[in-house]
Amino acid sequence: MKIAFIGGGNMAAAIIGGLIKHGVAPADLYAIDPNEDARQRNQQQFGIRTGAAADAALAPFDAIVLAVKPQVLKAVAEGLAPHLGARQVVISIVAGIRTEDLARWLNGHQRIVRVMPNTPALIGMGVAGLTATGSVDTADRELATQVLGAVGETVWFDDEAKIDAVTAISGSGPAYVFYFIEALQEAARQLGMDEAQGRALAVATFTGAAQLAAQSDEPPGVLRERVTSKGGTTAAALASFDASGIKDAIVRGVLAADARAKEMGDEFGQQ
Repeated sequence: MKIAFIGGGNMAAAIIGGLIKHGVAPADLYAIDPNEDARQRNQQQFGIRTGAAADAALAPFDAIVLAVKPQVLKAVAEGLAPHLGARQVVISIVAGIRTEDLARWLNGHQRIVRVMPNTPALIGMGVAGLTATGSVDTADRELATQVLGAVGETVWFDDEAKIDAVTAISGSGPAYVFYFIEALQEAARQLGMDEAQGRALAVATFTGAAQLAAQSDEPPGVLRERVTSKGGTTAAALASFDASGIKDAIVRGVLAADARAKEMGDEFGQQ
C-alpha cells in the first residue's frame, strides 16, 4: 500500500501516523505541501518523503489523499490532474466538495472516494463516513477503508447525499460534545468547584458514558433510564432539559448543519 497526500496539515499527519502504527513503511508514504514548515514537520516526525507540488513522483502511488481546504481544492485538483493515473484512487477528505465536481476538476477522473472524517482521528479515535463513485471497485474500497481505518471507525454509504448528514452528525459532532462539556463545567463552577475539578468530572463523565454506550447492546434510552430514579436528582435535571426543549434544539441544530453542508456543496460546485 503506497499512499500520497496532498496537504500536510493536522488531519493528514494523523492519518500518516496511524498508517505507520498499522505497519505501513514510511518509504511508502509521501506528502505534498507548498508550506516548507509543514514539509519539514512531516519529514522529521514520520521520516517520509515530501514535495512542494504534484508531479511525476506521484506515479507509483495506489491512492492520493486530498487533505486541503475546500477553497483551494479546485486549483489543487487541476494541478494534480496531469499526473494522475487511471488506476489511482483519489480519496478526498475535503469538506463540502461533491465527487461530480471533483471529477470535473480532475479532467474526468472517476476513481474517487469522498470521506468525512472528524477531529478525534487526531488521537486515533475518529469515525469517518465514506462514499464512492461507481468506478471504485471492491479493492479500492478496501484500500480506502484501510487508510481511514488507521485513525478510527469507518462507515460506508451508497448515497453520496448522506455525507452531508455525516458532516452534521459526526463531522461537526465533536463540537456539540465540547459544548455540553462546557455547560457542565459552568454548572460545576456555579456549584463552587474550581476549574480543574469541574473539568475532570465533566470530561471523565463523557468518556465513561460514551464507552458504556459503545460496549453495551442496549440503546442509549435504556441506559439513561437506568441512571434515572423516579423523583431523584437525575429525573429533576432531565425534566428541566425537557421543559427547555433541549433535545429538540439539538435535533434542529444538526438539521441546520446538514442544510449548511448542502449549501456549501452548491457553492463550491459553482467554481
